[in-house]
Amino acid sequence: MGDKLGKPVSQRQLRVGEMIKQSLGIIFVKNEAKVPIETNGITVTEVKMSQDLKVAKAFVLPLGGKNAEETITILKEFSFLIRKTLSKKITMKFLPKILFAKDESFEYAEKIENLIKQTNK
Repeated sequence: MGDKLGKPVSQRQLRVGEMIKQSLGIIFVKNEAKVPIETNGITVTEVKMSQDLKVAKAFVLPLGGKNAEETITILKEFSFLIRKTLSKKITMKFLPKILFAKDESFEYAEKIENLIKQTNK
């Protein structure tokens, strides 16, 4: 797996991504970012870092996948608050910009599973 340029993901990218993923998880569980929604039901499934570590793409999934679009819109809107809270948890030369995206992998897996069930009937 690499990015669009086909470069392999470095250990550093993986390490930083994992660190940010864990920190965001804690921030959401404790509702520390003061965003106008309950964040304790949001799971951060993965964080992918850009090559230069300046952008973190966080894949998130609200509890039960409910109101996902709405949740992500609010996270995007208040990402500055989340980033500010994150800055108190991790020490980095440049704190990355955080982009939020819906994790589609569970939905995709569910679709595949349903197709398999239909085929086996």
